[in-house]
Amino acid sequence: MSNAPHILVIDDEPQILRAMRAILTEKQFKVTTASRGEEGLTLAAANEPDIVILDLGLPDMDGVEVCTRLREWTQCPIIVLSVRDSERDKVAALDKGADDYLTKPFGIEELLARVRVALRHSTRVQGTQSKVVKAGSLRIDLAWHIVKLGEEKVKLTGTEHKLLAYLAANHGRVLTHQSILTNVWGPADADHTEYLRVYMRQLRKKLEADPERPQYILTEPGIGYRFIADE
Repeated sequence: MSNAPHILVIDDEPQILRAMRAILTEKQFKVTTASRGEEGLTLAAANEPDIVILDLGLPDMDGVEVCTRLREWTQCPIIVLSVRDSERDKVAALDKGADDYLTKPFGIEELLARVRVALRHSTRVQGTQSKVVKAGSLRIDLAWHIVKLGEEKVKLTGTEHKLLAYLAANHGRVLTHQSILTNVWGPADADHTEYLRVYMRQLRKKLEADPERPQYILTEPGIGYRFIADE
């Protein structure tokens, strides 16, 4: 277990902590748990975990604040936990640097899938990120600004390419509307979600076999988008 990925779980529900520890330990992860925000921040600083799983409803401080303070010094992936009706909190946490979210209640396989994605993101952050992103027959060369479907080049406008490049470079992560708009159009357009809807529709028409059932660019309802790439 000495080389096992280390996961810090911050949640105030004892049954969640017990379940997380049992599930993740069985899968050969090293697990540390905390039931309060301050305790979690202290353990994160002391242990430098590979992933943080963070509940937003903590007794001593808001989970979004924990996320903000973690991002002051670490880029380790953060998966937030949230109940169904706290969409605003999920968006706030993602805008503050969280990578993904799980809605309570969640299944074991879903949890493990999100952990695997987070670990891949962690590897990309620590190492050299590939300049070519592959998703099925789609190939995106981030360095040379070339997009291909099979052997055919895809013609994209400058904005379309910038949007696709941002999504692909952050594949696996949930990107909020605001973060996409800020990074692609600029802070002045951070609230213009109509831009994003129009361009996303155009991108899907050019890239997806069935734009109404996308395989590469998935919608996270009420939150944003996630680009799915090959492992």
